[in-house]
Amino acid sequence: MMAVADEGITGNSSSSPPSPSSRRPKVVNIGALLTVNSVIGRSVKPAIITAVDDVNSDTSVLGETHLNLILHDTNCSGFLGTIEALELMEKNVVAAIGPQSSTIAHVISHVVNELHVPLLSFGATDPALTSLQYPYFIRTTLNDHYQMSAIADIIEYFEWKEVIAIYVDDDYGRNGISSLGDWLAQKRAKITYKAALTPGSSANSVSEALSTVNLMESRVFVVHVNPDTGLEIFSIARKLGMMTSGYVWITTEWLPAMLDPSDLSKLDFVASTILQGVLSLRQHTPNSNLKKSFAEKWKNIKMKETPSFNSYALYAYDSVWLLARALDMFLKSGEGVTFSSDPNLRNTNGSELQFSALHVFNEGPQLLETILSTNFTGLTGNVQFDQDKNLVHPAYEVLNMVGTEFRTIGYWSNSSGLSLKSPEKQDPKPLNRSSDTKRLNSVIWPGDTSVKPRGWVFPNNGKPLRIVVPYRHSYKEVVTKDVSSPQGVSGYSIDVFEAAVNLLSYPVPRTYILYGNGVRNPSYNNLVSAVADNTYDAAVGDVTITTNRTRMVDFTQPYMESGLVIVVPVHKSKTSPWAFLRPFTIEMWLVTGGFFLLVGFVVWILEHRFNEEFRGPPSQQIITIFWFSFSTMFFSHRENTVSTLGRFVLILWLFVVLIINSSYTASLTSILTVQQLTSRIDGIDGMISSNDPIGIQDGSFAYNYLVQELNIAESRIRPLKDKADYINALRLGPNNGGVAAIVDELPYVEVFMTYTNCEFRVVGQEFTKSGWGFAFQRDSPLALDLSTAILQLSENGDLQRIHDKWLTSRSCPQATEIDTNSLSLSSFWGLFLICGIACSISLGIYFCRVLCQYRRFNPDFEESHDMPEPDSARRSSRRILSSASFKDLMEFYDRKEAEIKEMFRRHKRQVNGHNDLPG
Repeated sequence: MMAVADEGITGNSSSSPPSPSSRRPKVVNIGALLTVNSVIGRSVKPAIITAVDDVNSDTSVLGETHLNLILHDTNCSGFLGTIEALELMEKNVVAAIGPQSSTIAHVISHVVNELHVPLLSFGATDPALTSLQYPYFIRTTLNDHYQMSAIADIIEYFEWKEVIAIYVDDDYGRNGISSLGDWLAQKRAKITYKAALTPGSSANSVSEALSTVNLMESRVFVVHVNPDTGLEIFSIARKLGMMTSGYVWITTEWLPAMLDPSDLSKLDFVASTILQGVLSLRQHTPNSNLKKSFAEKWKNIKMKETPSFNSYALYAYDSVWLLARALDMFLKSGEGVTFSSDPNLRNTNGSELQFSALHVFNEGPQLLETILSTNFTGLTGNVQFDQDKNLVHPAYEVLNMVGTEFRTIGYWSNSSGLSLKSPEKQDPKPLNRSSDTKRLNSVIWPGDTSVKPRGWVFPNNGKPLRIVVPYRHSYKEVVTKDVSSPQGVSGYSIDVFEAAVNLLSYPVPRTYILYGNGVRNPSYNNLVSAVADNTYDAAVGDVTITTNRTRMVDFTQPYMESGLVIVVPVHKSKTSPWAFLRPFTIEMWLVTGGFFLLVGFVVWILEHRFNEEFRGPPSQQIITIFWFSFSTMFFSHRENTVSTLGRFVLILWLFVVLIINSSYTASLTSILTVQQLTSRIDGIDGMISSNDPIGIQDGSFAYNYLVQELNIAESRIRPLKDKADYINALRLGPNNGGVAAIVDELPYVEVFMTYTNCEFRVVGQEFTKSGWGFAFQRDSPLALDLSTAILQLSENGDLQRIHDKWLTSRSCPQATEIDTNSLSLSSFWGLFLICGIACSISLGIYFCRVLCQYRRFNPDFEESHDMPEPDSARRSSRRILSSASFKDLMEFYDRKEAEIKEMFRRHKRQVNGHNDLPG
């Protein structure tokens, strides 16, 4: 429609051009570029005309100056749009509203750059238009850079890793999808395939593109096309069975714009059927009073075209008001509106094109600066630009098509990410886009299900999963070639993988491919790299999860715990008939025997006067001392102790005997059973400090670990092929061309021990903590599902049963270098000292007591029964006592304690009786 191309549309204003000499023109020409006969154009055209009328009716803006609108139809063509733009520039417009197409905006931007005419676009969302190449292009709608960020957040929220992009192959589509790819990369997701459609694609072209993507793995489709052709994609997808359960469809804001959100009740039944479960974004505009007033005014608009109300109409309306307010400030500042010829546009070489009719807007730079600094509240909210010339506070509504209407399930804003609250209701706070704050309401997906789609399936194109398997030379119990097996491979790792796959809720077509020649173990680093570079889809086997490998591929949950350990040869110590004497040194034996006799003698002394068991003929008493002394070694003494001091000494001595017995038993057990290392390596520290050669399994990651992490010289490392090489190298030792120790993973070592009859031992502790896992290409969804399956195998016991089937192991005690030197006196002298002090104290107390009794003792006690001795006689007795012989003392000591006490009592009674006689 071009009927209005040559005439101005004004709100009660003159169509005459403004006078260049006037500082405050009565009329200012502005242009409008849009595709009138389009979904967006039919909505935008009346909005622009209404905005011009409202501005001209409002004397608070522009005063006596009126806007003269000159509208040109671009017909959605870059070529025609350029011609229409040139014709529009001939009318000396100070600014242009539009265009709605990003493709046309790229071309027209070069024209306005030359003529210094600001271009305010309400519909060109291509992120590339914000570049410095287009200084006069001003986007008055939201940049697709933000829309693609919102879509990436949605994909991350639902934990999908791969998407397929369906887009129109023009500036709008290509640059938008490129921005989406950048956002997804930040979230460890990716676009696995880009299905490009030519502008105005035929139904056959769309059908071919959809048939192609339907054979691929991903089931998440992002559709970024033009509103006029987008609905046909879903119509064809429904015919191909792609609008059923398991599929995910996400569209950009073109879909709500096409369906006219203000009139959803009148949607065609077919449209509401084919779009069920689709997610879409819509530019968010707050429900302000201005917006409600405009909606009421919209109902009264009568035009030839059927009116349709969408967000582009709001942005177009605000674009006119933005220009009007900027012009008002521009004119109030004293600036004028003047045009001049461009010397670069003179007709040359006889050209018939009327370039001389184009004029440069002299005050264009000043007006551009004024527009970018303008700040006001319009129908779309706050109209203000940031330093990149984008509208501040971009926000979108997340919509879900259910029945015949779009249901809002959440919002997205640049400050908060996904949220259940609309942006204007959110509390102002710093950027917080953690996954904990991202929320959406429940979604009804295609197929009328609320269960979140997995987002991927195995491709239905006849290509099974390519699984690489290491062709091992050693430890074939883990994984190896097996021609008798249906898979062509077998082993512990294969059984675990097959059991995990059988737990999945979907089939996994697969084929196993051997890696290596079977003569020697393959390089596992190269095997993982082959998965990373897409030579294979996955690696199944004893692949250790290391830091470097996790940077290349994704691993499942470990199905086998592992870690590096050190294996060394050992030998048993030789025994002899006199081995029972080795626990103690000669000094220890002599001191121990001496203390047995000493304690026996001390107890005899302490018990002799009190205990009948410690009395008798001298020969019997000597035997009693020896018997009692050595019977305490086994706690089998039959003699009872009755004196307090005797019991004190015996209890203390029995404690000493307990310690000596326990130490003797432990030392003798160690001597008879100990296995000593034949290598100087007794752990990781000994291995690092040693210069002896070390064996590793051929192809193992242990080589890099020892060299790079432990700084062990490469010349010390000896790759070994199989268990026979292990045994031979360890038996030969470092001095005969063998190795001092072998470093390998614990599962291999456990299997190795079953073949060696415990001839070798593990020393030290595991010095790495890792595990075996299945490797997949980065972001493969199968890795997550198989991890869950492996955990289920572990919980129900199947993982252990598979382990016991293939990897039976023999338990061998861990070897340690035990010091088999005899126990010396230095380890026990404290006990003997305590015991000796206790004996000395007890004897001292005892003899003091005996001497006290002996000083009171008088031999005449037994002869004198009638008359008491006079004082002179007592003094004579004491003199006799002081001169008594040692023989008399021994005779006194030999008497029983009971007899002595009875003698003292009898003498006391006699003395008391004589004292009572009359004088």
